Amino acid sequence: MARRYGVIGQGDVGTDKTVLGLVSAATIRPKIYDIVVGCTATPADGASQFQLKRFTAAGTSTAANIVAIDPGDPATLASAGQNHSSEPTYTSNTEMAAFSVNQRNTFRWVAAPGGEIVLPATASNGVGLKTASSNGTTANHEATFFFEE
Repeated sequence: MARRYGVIGQGDVGTDKTVLGLVSAATIRPKIYDIVVGCTATPADGASQFQLKRFTAAGTSTAANIVAIDPGDPATLASAGQNHSSEPTYTSNTEMAAFSVNQRNTFRWVAAPGGEIVLPATASNGVGLKTASSNGTTANHEATFFFEE
């Protein structure tokens, strides 16, 4: 049975800003099966379009704490980053999902069985949740990834 983990990331959302990135390792292929996104600021009627994209370099970020869902599981081999000061190097045309979220709403995506987002078994490669556009608001958003190894 796969080990399951959760990670939360935050960041001010403007155009082309990554809220949360999950980074693989050479020995594992993490699978994201659940994503939750919402605004942590006082909500306005602003909206942002988010994209889930693959990257080949993780950029510079603050480490996000990954927690085992089952406390008996070992530490994950994957890592995660939030509040990026230097964006990941995204691969062109690798948008696996895109959705727009009004600041007054929370969005959740859950994979159908077998439909998880699979990361490669390659160090420093991963998947990031970033904004493709924002209507001028830079409110703080929060994202949660649930994944398995």
